[in-house]
This record gives sequence, C-alpha cells and structure tokens, in this order.
Amino acid sequence: MLELSRNVAIPDNEIELTAIRAQGAGGQHVNKTSTAIHLRFDIRASSLPEYYKERLLALNHHLVTADGVVIIKAQEYRSQEMNREAAQARLVALIQQAMVVEKTRRATKPSKGAKLRRLEGKVRKGATKALRGKVQP
Repeated sequence: MLELSRNVAIPDNEIELTAIRAQGAGGQHVNKTSTAIHLRFDIRASSLPEYYKERLLALNHHLVTADGVVIIKAQEYRSQEMNREAAQARLVALIQQAMVVEKTRRATKPSKGAKLRRLEGKVRKGATKALRGKVQP
C-alpha cells in the first residue's frame, strides 16, 4: 500500500514493478544482476479519486504517456530494494506535484502614491545629473 495522504492510498496490485538490468558503467555486477526497477502505473485503471485522475492526466510531464500510464525507471542504486523505494517515492512525488493548485494571478495597478514617488525620484535623479555638466566661468 502506497500512502499519498491520510485518505488516499494506492494498493500494491495497481503498481507493476519489473526488475531489469541497469544501464551504464558498473563492471561485472551490473552485467549479471537485474537491479534497476521499471515501474508502470495506469492512471485510468487505478482506484484513485476522479479528481486525482483528472489532474494527473492533464499534467504535461515526461513520465506520463499519452495513454495515461506513468512509467518510471529507477537505477540510481546498486540494490534492487533501494531502487524500488526510489521509484515509488518518485511516483508519490509526481502525484503530490499534480495535486498542488497554484494561485491564479490577478493583475494589479500601482497606487497613486507609488506613481508620485517614482516620478519624484526621476526628477531628483535628473536634477543630480544636470549638476554634472560643464562649469560655466
């Protein structure tokens, strides 16, 4: 069971974990053991609430395919167990990231006082620069 919040959790049978061989350098160990984890999670077939599904499917993320399947490959660690935990942590982070609702930006105008202070500052700066001219004999 993968806990997302107090009320929402993903059962283990909805997450497909496959052990595969890791890529890259590593010598003999990496060539003969399947330590990397390939995680697949079908959003549409999951037991997540509809709101979660909609937000995840609308998310424009490289881990979510057009079919609505989250694919995560974890191969940072040398042990399969640590890679499994890392993949599940990345899935939880992705779902929690999709649930964050950003505030809508409201256009604002500067106040009358702010406009006056800005103009007075410009006048002061201009006066200072006017004094930098050539000295008249």
